Amino acid sequence: MKSITIKGSQRESVGKKATKALRNAGKVPCVLYGGDKPVHFSADEKAFKSLIYTPEVFTATIELEGATYSAVLQDIQFHPVSDEILHIDFYQLFDDKAVTMEIPVRLVGKSKGVMVGGALRHNLRKLKVKALPANLPDFIEADITELEIGNKLYVTKLQNDNYAILHPDNTVVAQVRMSRNAAKAAAEAEKK
Repeated sequence: MKSITIKGSQRESVGKKATKALRNAGKVPCVLYGGDKPVHFSADEKAFKSLIYTPEVFTATIELEGATYSAVLQDIQFHPVSDEILHIDFYQLFDDKAVTMEIPVRLVGKSKGVMVGGALRHNLRKLKVKALPANLPDFIEADITELEIGNKLYVTKLQNDNYAILHPDNTVVAQVRMSRNAAKAAAEAEKK
């Protein structure tokens, strides 16, 4: 899985005044959970752009005054009006401890149903997956080649030994539905 490096500095005071002063200076207050105790730190707002404003999933390598932590983004809070980042929570990764993340689904192939006039619906763009950090994929590939009109692709077709998908077996990832044009063509074909 791809990783982004975030350089930050630890925070001594974590109160309202100190947090407001950080935000006014263009920094984002952050907390790293999962270790022995929470680590409070701050980093420049620009450092998070490639981590947050992307459809891809990344792990973060957080560098704080000599110490390095491997983590994933757990929660983020935005200002309701300005969409400015207010606070970010990270969860520390350990090689022997499984972690849950949402991984993007990438559809591959040309559906037979779409080629004859059906409409493809991509129902789930991300799947919740649990795995060891080394086994986390960048994306989950879903082959839609065999989907005819009316067929659905369920999460059971995407199972893998390296990770567990945390959705019910009847969850639909993609489906091909009858489009209006295909319905008209079928109705005209019946009249002839």
